[in-house]
Amino acid sequence: MLFSGSLSAPLPPQLRAQPLESRRCRMQGSRTEVATRGADREYLQMGSYTPPSWATHLQARQKPKYCLTHLPTPIHAWPLPGLPSGVDMWIKRDDLTGMQLSGNKVRKLEFLMAKAKQDGRDCVITLGGIQSNHCRATAVAARYLGLDCHLILRNSRQLADQDPGLTGNLLLDRMVGAHIHQVTKEEYTQIGSVKLGQQLERKLRAEGRNPVVIPVGGSNSLGTWGYLEAVAEMEQQVAPERFTDIAMACGSGGTTAGMALGAHLSSLQARVHAFGVCDDPDYFYDYIDDLFQGLGASRDAVGGDARSMLTVHQAKGAGYAMSQPEELETALQVALQTGVVLDPVYSAKAVHGLICLIQSQPEKWKGRRVLFIHTGGLLGVYDKADQLQPLIAGLGTSNRLAVEDA
Repeated sequence: MLFSGSLSAPLPPQLRAQPLESRRCRMQGSRTEVATRGADREYLQMGSYTPPSWATHLQARQKPKYCLTHLPTPIHAWPLPGLPSGVDMWIKRDDLTGMQLSGNKVRKLEFLMAKAKQDGRDCVITLGGIQSNHCRATAVAARYLGLDCHLILRNSRQLADQDPGLTGNLLLDRMVGAHIHQVTKEEYTQIGSVKLGQQLERKLRAEGRNPVVIPVGGSNSLGTWGYLEAVAEMEQQVAPERFTDIAMACGSGGTTAGMALGAHLSSLQARVHAFGVCDDPDYFYDYIDDLFQGLGASRDAVGGDARSMLTVHQAKGAGYAMSQPEELETALQVALQTGVVLDPVYSAKAVHGLICLIQSQPEKWKGRRVLFIHTGGLLGVYDKADQLQPLIAGLGTSNRLAVEDA
């Protein structure tokens, strides 16, 4: 059963989705302009996509793609606290991709939203947690492109019948007019995301709409192209230097799939370390292999499978979106020492897991050059304010300024 109330009421005509005007965007690197593939693109404009040369044998052909991102995202040195000496740590700032405060999902949405528009859809449905970054990015992208957006958000049994509030991502969801449908976590687990999406799709079709369901996290074979293309971007940014390892959070699996396959096929040739923030490693290996199959990337076709291309590390801690004190302490120390803010659901868990992994095997990691992919999610910190408060209480000062008379 879907729980929805006035939040899903139709918008008045003057507020209904209208596509925004496109504008030319010229992508630049953090220091000098990077000769990026497709660097001159019309922002919010759809065009055809040509895959990188090392991926032309995959199931790509010519597919549509929107320009929704500000690329390339910068790569810079990142002296993480607590790392043993001899480890050269860097970060790729995919928290700066754009789409109303960033993240990895927008790379997938460039392909997924283009397919929706090409197929004549008038609204999109997607799913996630109550503070889903993917759902927020989808809602904003839909509004940019003149599509209505319906979000199925899982919440606790105690809160699913109440107004979800205006914290973090929810504020942006509601500001762009997304229709919010709440389900309990138990319903989500019992029924599953696929069937929940299908239920709402049938309801909207009965109302005369033409919806499309975008899977959780935008993770399907089409969305995986977002991070195959990100690898092509990275090739140009890091040449001729190379990274030995690439690390990242893994939630729905699509970003990891694209990064692992791209690193395997391209000149990067780096080992990918995915830190799972939910489920278990075996689930991710199997799911990513399924995504590979959808791309025509069988073991025989590409010379490997998920287990040969990446290592999935368990990093979910207390559970998905449930923060342990040591994870938040890591996020706080990283912010204090490097200025980079990690989100508590994905990147904070992944960085905490990465630091612990390297500390446990310092000799193995000595001399290695590691690139961490920051996948965004900044707004998630607002949902952890109560847990962060005692950690932050002793930092800096807050007082009433003694103002002198003029």
